[in-house]
Amino acid sequence: MRKILFAVAMTAALPLAAQTQPQAPQFKIPRPSPKAVLTQTIGFTDVTITYSRPAARGRQIFGGLVPYDKVWRTGANEATTISFSDDVTINGQPLPKGTYSLHTIPGKDQWTIIFNKVANQWGSFTYDQAQDALRVTAKPHADEYNELMSFSIPKVTADDATVEIKWTNVAVPFTIATNTTQKVLADARAAVAAAKPDDWQTRLRAASFAVENRLDLEEASRWLDESIATNANIRNLFEKARAQAAMGDRAGAIATAQKAIAAAGPKDKDEVGEIEHSIASWKS
Repeated sequence: MRKILFAVAMTAALPLAAQTQPQAPQFKIPRPSPKAVLTQTIGFTDVTITYSRPAARGRQIFGGLVPYDKVWRTGANEATTISFSDDVTINGQPLPKGTYSLHTIPGKDQWTIIFNKVANQWGSFTYDQAQDALRVTAKPHADEYNELMSFSIPKVTADDATVEIKWTNVAVPFTIATNTTQKVLADARAAVAAAKPDDWQTRLRAASFAVENRLDLEEASRWLDESIATNANIRNLFEKARAQAAMGDRAGAIATAQKAIAAAGPKDKDEVGEIEHSIASWKS
């Protein structure tokens, strides 16, 4: 008991600073390989790639720091992830919507790109091939020098996009396809089938999409005939002319376009100018 009292007394006798020594303030250190997020909408499908960007720093990368023929995290730190809001195809192979870790097996002449069902993992250290959702192959090509590893999307349409993995003088492309155009055409057909007999606008909108994308022009022409029969106006008459021109009937297109001009109102000056320009191009 006397020992405890003595210890308490000695503690009380210590300077206040020694009793309440403050901890050093906490601070953050940035990662050498910074995090990056690349997002792209392809048609209606959102694609998001989340990864870390290591720097080359004069090192030999492929065949050196990143060995050939071994699974690589495709970046640094956590495994790279890629997510799709809809079902897609990768280089023509189907892949369900969701989030995947993206690993690769680099090779001199061919890479394997891996979409693994386990999205959250550190690097590729716990990678399990049994959890692969899809593997595709890709051919690398020479590229301008990139000090930082990156993903880029140099080409995108409503139906597909080209994604490239880029580092040093190497780029590895793969294609994500969404089949958006055919999905919209199916929706357009359903909308026309459900439209009321006097709904000329739905038929015009569906036909315009088909004409613009050169899809089943005969069907689009029928939709336009139905729209015109309900309410002939500058819009559906000009679209009918465009459909005729797309099918090779320039004389018919010119005659229908002239009817469109005759149906113009006071506020249609700009559209009349566009129609006249089209007529001139069809005559030539």
